[in-house]
Amino acid sequence: MPVSMELSRIIISEINDQQVIYLKEVDGDRMFPILIGIFEATSIDRRVKQLEAPRPLTHDLLVNTVETLGADFQDVMISELKDHTYFAKLRIRHDGELTEIDCRPSDAIAVAVTCNPLLPIYVSEDVLNDVMGEGI
Repeated sequence: MPVSMELSRIIISEINDQQVIYLKEVDGDRMFPILIGIFEATSIDRRVKQLEAPRPLTHDLLVNTVETLGADFQDVMISELKDHTYFAKLRIRHDGELTEIDCRPSDAIAVAVTCNPLLPIYVSEDVLNDVMGEGI
């Protein structure tokens, strides 16, 4: 059963290549970090702070394209953890059909915070068990 999560924290370091976002369980105490790149971190941070760009950025482009084509974003699912790498899916509904698109969690979360309203973020219980077992 997928677990509802929310973006809890963003840590941006200008002297480090890897940035960190934390997801926290909506109805619980579990929380874990995901290492992401600077571009994704700044995109997420911009949206969380409601800073508008003068022109559409990459994640804006994706959201605008999907919506212009008549589809709706349903949610984000972080579905796997393999060799310390997370795998995610953007789930989009079009004409009653659900399509899952493979993506990096950082891009999926950037899209989630770009959408209005924000997209729900889910993490599979298996991923949570793995990450809590690793002590990350």
